[in-house]
Amino acid sequence: MTQAPVVSIELLLDGPTESAVRTEWEALAAAGLSSLAAHRSATNRPHITLLVGVDLPALDPRSFAGRTAFEVRLGAPLLFGTGDRRVLARGVVPSHDLLSLHRDVHSAIGSAAAEADDGARTAPGAWTPHVTLARRVRTSDLERALGLVGGEIRGTARAVRRWDAATRTVTEIGEFGGSQT
Repeated sequence: MTQAPVVSIELLLDGPTESAVRTEWEALAAAGLSSLAAHRSATNRPHITLLVGVDLPALDPRSFAGRTAFEVRLGAPLLFGTGDRRVLARGVVPSHDLLSLHRDVHSAIGSAAAEADDGARTAPGAWTPHVTLARRVRTSDLERALGLVGGEIRGTARAVRRWDAATRTVTEIGEFGGSQT
């Protein structure tokens, strides 16, 4: 059986913000808790997923040429899932720039975005922007895990990439110019 060609479009953060998230990954791991620090692949970076689907068409890098870097704020922890395990994430405070980029990515992908595997969760109006800290955290460990996640992190959105799960590769789509607004 072959793996379905799942693709995601991801928003990347500036170095200091990425480092702050990795510090939280490491704190969770040091406490013996589930953490994305355990995923050592070079492609594993803190990011905000904008869209997930199967066989998504390529995005034209020129569509990001005029975009400038913008502020992102990582806020309170969020929990996703049911059962005895949860995903632990940092909520991302929605902003005009973030929502505009999200909408534009979905528009650029076109009808494939509406048919995407994760369309119900990543569609404009239904999306909860977040940065994942850990997957499969036991509910019995949530209190400890939440105690390791600090206050608000302010950073900058810098680039968009495409992650292809079948080939385990990333393609940089576009880097934003200028400084944050």
